[in-house]
Amino acid sequence: MQTKTKQNNQNQVGITALYCRLSRDDGMEGDSNSVANQKKLLAKYCKENGFDNIKYYVDDGYTGTNFNRPDFQKLLDDIDMGYISTIIVKDMSRLGRDYLQVGYYTDNYFPDRNIRFIAINDCVDSADGENELAPFRNVMNEMYARDISRKVRSSHRLRGNAGEPLSQPPYGYMKAPDNPKKWIIDEDAAKVVRQIYAWCIEGKGNETISRMLQESETLVPMAYWQSKGLNRGGKKTQPNPYKWCKTSVAKILSLREYTGDLVNFKTYSKSFKNKTRLRNDEENTVVFKDKHEPIIDRDTWEKVQKLIATTKRRAPKKENGEKNMFCGLLYCADCGSPLWFNVNHPNKAIQYFNCSNYRSNRGTCPTTHYIRADSLEQIVLCELRRLAEYLTHDEESFADLLEQKTNKDLQRERKATESTLQAAIVRNNEVSRLYERIYEDNVNGKVTDERFMQLSHKYDTEQSDLKKQILALREHLSELDGMKTSKDNFIKAVRRFMEMQTLTPAMLHELIDKIEVHHITGTGKSRVQQIVIHYRFVGCVEIPDAPQVKHTLDTRQGVSVTYQAIAV
Repeated sequence: MQTKTKQNNQNQVGITALYCRLSRDDGMEGDSNSVANQKKLLAKYCKENGFDNIKYYVDDGYTGTNFNRPDFQKLLDDIDMGYISTIIVKDMSRLGRDYLQVGYYTDNYFPDRNIRFIAINDCVDSADGENELAPFRNVMNEMYARDISRKVRSSHRLRGNAGEPLSQPPYGYMKAPDNPKKWIIDEDAAKVVRQIYAWCIEGKGNETISRMLQESETLVPMAYWQSKGLNRGGKKTQPNPYKWCKTSVAKILSLREYTGDLVNFKTYSKSFKNKTRLRNDEENTVVFKDKHEPIIDRDTWEKVQKLIATTKRRAPKKENGEKNMFCGLLYCADCGSPLWFNVNHPNKAIQYFNCSNYRSNRGTCPTTHYIRADSLEQIVLCELRRLAEYLTHDEESFADLLEQKTNKDLQRERKATESTLQAAIVRNNEVSRLYERIYEDNVNGKVTDERFMQLSHKYDTEQSDLKKQILALREHLSELDGMKTSKDNFIKAVRRFMEMQTLTPAMLHELIDKIEVHHITGTGKSRVQQIVIHYRFVGCVEIPDAPQVKHTLDTRQGVSVTYQAIAV
C-alpha cells in the first residue's frame, strides 16, 4: 500500500491542500474536531505518506451545510487555476454535511479536474477507485446536521419565548459586562440616536440627516463597533467611515428596541440548508415591553413613526417617468463617475446633467461638470453629421481610417495587457516561493508560529488577488484575439443615421459607447467646455484635415450656445 501511495504521489504535481473546518455545532463532539487537532492529524498523515508542498485551508466557525465558506472558495479558485493536485480532510463531514453537494464535489468536480481526494478517518482515497460506503456516510452526516439544527431551533425558540435577546444589541446599546443577556445603554452611540430622532421631528429627511452626520464626522455604526473592538456582521469594507447611508438612518428611526422593548423572532430561515434570513410577519414576532432602559421615549417614537408613514416619495423627474436618452452614457472626465440627470425646479423645461460624485453631494469631485441636456443633444447631432459628411465625401479614406485605428488600438491594448499579465504571473510565482521559504523556516524554528501566521495571511491575500487578476487578464486577451475589425459595423450604423437624420435613443446607443464631459473653463464669452465622444467599435475618431467648425445652437428663446469642433 505504501509503495502504491508513493507512486501515486510521484504522478501528482502541485499543491497538497489540507482542508479543515469547524462549526459551533461540531464543537459539541469534543476537542478531537478542533482546528489544531485536525492540522496535527493532516500534517502527520502527509509526513507518513510522502505528501509535500502542503497548504492549509481553514474555515473556523462555518457550518457544513453552507459551502460559501471563505477558504473553501479560495480552494476552488486554486483548483480552477490548476495549482491543486490533492485534497486531504480528516473525514467526509469536514468537507460538508450536504450529501448532494459533497457527492457533486467528490464524484464530479474533483475527478473532472484530476484532483485526488482523501478522507483519512473514513478510509476514502479516490486513487483506490470508488468507495461504496462514501454516499452512506454523506447521508449520515447530513442527518446529523438536520438533528443538530432541530435542537438548536428548539433551544432558540425556548430562549426567545422566555424573553432572552436572540440578536446582537442594536446601535446605541451594548451587552452588560456582568450579564451578556441584558442590554445597557452605550451613551456615545445613544447621543447619535437621540440626535437622529430630534432631526427627524424637526422635519429633516433621511438624506439630509445622513449628510449632517457625515459633516460632523460621526462614525457609521460598523466603524463605531470596530473602533470599540466589537465583531459584528455586515459590510466592513466601506472606505469612508463617516459616510452614512440613508437606509441606516431609516432603520434607526424604525427600531422599536429604542423604546425599551425587546422584539424576538423578527426573522427566520426556511430550512437548516438555507441560511438566508427572511423577515417574519408581525403576528409571528414576540414583544417584551420595558426589558431594558429606553433611549427614546415612547411618545417621541410614535410621533416619528407617524412622520415616516406620511412621508411621500418624490415624484419622477419627468411626467411620463422616462429617462433622458443620454442617461448611462455620460461620465465625468476627471473622476470617472457617471453624470446624473436632473430637472430644474420650478422651470422643468431646463434639464441638465452633473457629476454624481460632486462634493456638495457628499462626493469628492471638486466641480459639477454641468451640461444642459438640450445643448448636448444638438452638439452630438452636429458631430454625427460631420462623420456622415466625411463618409459621403470619401468613403474609402473613412474606412481606411477606421481600420487603422481599430487595429492600432487593439495592438496597443493587447501589448499592455500582456505586459500586466506577465508581471502578475512573475509576482504570483515569487509569492509561492516566499510562502515555501517561510514554511520551511517555521518548521526549522527560524520563524515563530505567530510571525508565520502573519506572513502566510499576507501572502494568501496577495496571491488570491493575483489569481483573480491573472484570470481576468487571460479572459481579456481571449476577447481581444476573438475581435475583428469593426469598421463595417460602425459604417453601417453611420449609414442608418444618414437615412434618419434624427437622434433617437436606439440610434444613440448603437453609435456611442460613452461621452466624457469636462468642466467649463474660462469666463464670459471665453467659456469653453470640452466633450469627448467615444464611439462604439472604434473609440474616439479623429477626422484628418477637418477645418474648425462653429455651430450656434438656439437651446431656447433668447439663449444660444456656441459650439466649436476642432480637428485634432
